[in-house]
Amino acid sequence: MLKLYDSLTREKKPFQPANGDARIYVCGITPYDVTHAGHAFLVVTFDVLRRYLEYRGQGVRHVQNLTDIDDDMVRKSRETGIPVFELALTNDAIYQADLRALNVLPPHEYPRASECVEKIQEIVAVLLERGSAYEDNGNVFFDVASFPNYGRMSNESTESLAKRPDIPLAGRGRAPLDFLLWQRVTEPDEPSWDSPWGLGRPGWHVECSAMCLQYLGDQVDIHGGGSDLIFPHHESEIAQSESFTGAQPFVFNWLHVGMLRYEGEKMSKSLGNLVLVRHLLTRYPPEALRLYFGSMHYRASEEFSEGELARWGAVYRDRLLPALGIFDGDGDMDVQVYVRRFEAAIDDDLDTPTALAVLDEMAGAVLSTGSPEGRAALQHLCALFGIETP
Repeated sequence: MLKLYDSLTREKKPFQPANGDARIYVCGITPYDVTHAGHAFLVVTFDVLRRYLEYRGQGVRHVQNLTDIDDDMVRKSRETGIPVFELALTNDAIYQADLRALNVLPPHEYPRASECVEKIQEIVAVLLERGSAYEDNGNVFFDVASFPNYGRMSNESTESLAKRPDIPLAGRGRAPLDFLLWQRVTEPDEPSWDSPWGLGRPGWHVECSAMCLQYLGDQVDIHGGGSDLIFPHHESEIAQSESFTGAQPFVFNWLHVGMLRYEGEKMSKSLGNLVLVRHLLTRYPPEALRLYFGSMHYRASEEFSEGELARWGAVYRDRLLPALGIFDGDGDMDVQVYVRRFEAAIDDDLDTPTALAVLDEMAGAVLSTGSPEGRAALQHLCALFGIETP
């Protein structure tokens, strides 16, 4: 049975959807720049998870969002002179092309934050009515003191979190951790909407809660994203979502993917140390990138290594590709031994490095025996990594 590490409880838990299809929400990109290898590591991880659940016969409802309006989008728009939604459209087109090249399955729903403003305003209004939020000069803040469990995912007290240097907009609300639900807009170049609190736009955290609730309901089986989103984004999502719906838990399994580093720093648009997917794809086949990402456990934070990427490109070219291809053979091999080992690895919190080692051994056995059954099984298992038969 599949077990996944839950970032909230900090333990591996058997995965069982609460009701029917597995409802999966993945925090997507903010498209003020184009796709880097860190983005690809995250989406490939969830692609493997989805493919494996479907392989096991589990129905899946997969939602991934696009944050097309937030402070970074406004800042980048002003730097480039490109309107916010034009910038979002351009960079999202590049992102989607990169994912198609990597053979990533498209989500069942791909909402934009700007499309869910009505739901966002509904959440804000209810939180105000219940005393979980307050208005201040056209801004609406979530009152963190109203949610006693705030900080549980971070495993820190609110006093400790309040001292962190990375608190967004610290000092704007009544307390350092209070975060924006609705932000007053005064500049003409910012996208804005009418609201009961005046002209404004949504805060970042409430955008994801709204999209998640709108498309998946009050509770979600798996909610994921990069580990850098644990605080404040996902910590705040829990607080506002559970305060709005009254349903606990908001998420049954929190799944966070580690940061891909470059020269010792987290790969990120804000640091400008990006390894772009579209550049890598000019030098390596997409299968090499997928194998390389799978060679790292999803929870690990690893240094990007082009040498390792090249090595996995050679594994694909010299081992997997010949074993997957058409050849004459009538040998025999014990296929189920490999299948059981592969499934056991994935069942153990998506242990893709071990699963790939099994595939490599299996490819060697197929090449040495010429087993048609082995080749067919290898094709089936490779497809779970998005690697199709040539």
